[in-house]
Amino acid sequence: MKNLLAFVFGGLFSVGLMLSGMSNPEKVLGFLNLFGNWDPSLAFVMLGAIMVAFIPFQKAVRNPATKTLFGETIELPTKTELDRKLIIGSLLFGIGWGTAGICPAPSFTLIGLGHYQVFYFIMAMLTGVFIHKKWAGG
Repeated sequence: MKNLLAFVFGGLFSVGLMLSGMSNPEKVLGFLNLFGNWDPSLAFVMLGAIMVAFIPFQKAVRNPATKTLFGETIELPTKTELDRKLIIGSLLFGIGWGTAGICPAPSFTLIGLGHYQVFYFIMAMLTGVFIHKKWAGG
């Protein structure tokens, strides 16, 4: 049952990404183009996501005993300081997102939309994951 719900909600998430424009690289690049022809529409999508997630996240942060609907423990990060790895990872993510206009989750929705070019992005993303695992010793 849990896997079925994960599939259904994952599918709903991907439909939301497509309808909101979050999986459209041109729309994302327009949003990131702050000094050109800026498209602020994705800010409303992000604001909506923050509003939906705010209360559940606050509940999980304030009460470490909070469980999922299936009674599983919610494991939030315990590390709070900025370090070199976080900064470098954030920069690499931002450079990739700003260059391609594709975020990891929406990259998979682009496959469903028939954009075969996204395989180049996915291959690069998986290569980065592989390199990180080797580098981090995982």
